[in-house]
Amino acid sequence: MEALKQDVIEKLIETALAQRAFSYTPYSGFKVGAALMAKDGTIYTGCNIENAAYGPSNCAERTAFFKAVSEGIREFRAICVVGGKGESLTEYAAPCGVCRQVMMEFCCPEEFEIILAKNKKEYDVYPLKELLPLGFGPANLA
Repeated sequence: MEALKQDVIEKLIETALAQRAFSYTPYSGFKVGAALMAKDGTIYTGCNIENAAYGPSNCAERTAFFKAVSEGIREFRAICVVGGKGESLTEYAAPCGVCRQVMMEFCCPEEFEIILAKNKKEYDVYPLKELLPLGFGPANLA
């Protein structure tokens, strides 16, 4: 599959950065935004949502996936994840293990790209296979 074009990457980063404003993080203050691109190019968004009991909290990545899946979308191309405390991001916010497993459920590990960004100029792109080596997914049950 062809690599994402620069303008698409920048659009995903911009969208993910904007999603941080919707994060509900009264406990950690760590705001995360995600922009998930379906195979057809539609972008689904997500933010992290905390809960005092911690367990019911939800990550931005899963929020985006669950929104898309709840609308019948099952094929995805890429996701951008941004996060941190404050307005100026100084580090990359990689998906947690649970989010990586959700990605494995719906994405081809060789083709799905994960963009970790601080801003539109500072970002890295990883294939899911690199962030979840030897992942367990639907193909393992076939």
